[in-house]
Amino acid sequence: MSLEQLAASSIAGAAVILLAAYVIRGITGFGSGLIAVPLLALFLPLKFVVPLVLLLDFTASIVIGGLNFKRVKWDEVGILIPFGIVGVVLGTSLLLKLPPEPMLLTLAGFVFLFALRSIFNIHGDKPISRGWAVPASLVGGTVGGLFGTGGPPYVIYLSHRIRDKGELRATFSATFFIEGITRIASFLVAGLLLTGPVWIAYFAALPLVLGALYLGGRVHVGLTQQQMTRLVGVLLLVSGISLLFKAMSYE
Repeated sequence: MSLEQLAASSIAGAAVILLAAYVIRGITGFGSGLIAVPLLALFLPLKFVVPLVLLLDFTASIVIGGLNFKRVKWDEVGILIPFGIVGVVLGTSLLLKLPPEPMLLTLAGFVFLFALRSIFNIHGDKPISRGWAVPASLVGGTVGGLFGTGGPPYVIYLSHRIRDKGELRATFSATFFIEGITRIASFLVAGLLLTGPVWIAYFAALPLVLGALYLGGRVHVGLTQQQMTRLVGVLLLVSGISLLFKAMSYE
């Protein structure tokens, strides 16, 4: 395969992945990074993929959160963010020090457990204690800083606190928007957002991503609460598989 053919196939593959990832983001308010990062990293450098998806996710959070500002449960966001910021700083500082395989395998197992609970609706209707926000945000921020895919702990916590699907979707986006600001700052300090190709790819992908978010938003309107819960469970299951794949792919 020539370089020109490789570039064309990479662009086409990336477009399909981003379209699917952000349709899902438009439906649920999360999941784009969990889908896009592992798949794009199969044929693109991780140091290019993670900053690109961070910028696109940040934009998606503005679009979804901004359109549903009044539906955000700010009391839930307020307790998650401080500990999430601590986690991001910790994850960034441990990026070159911590062996990734044990942490990814542990997180994958944890996510699988809660994915099955959501898919089969075996959790109770009583909301979990707000005290779980501390470990959820610490783990989510740390894993996000390390691997760029820290969404599942936040999603697990919020989906067991918020029952209204519109409020849940809006609160996901608000949480990831604020956490994304911290990650952008850490990536700027590390120099990962100071490269031209990342910004060129971002602006090239932006129309596709905005269109995908619109399509996802249209689908979201037609979902029942139970369908939304099960879809979240399926996405958590997919994210667990992707985390397991990433753990096994390290040499």
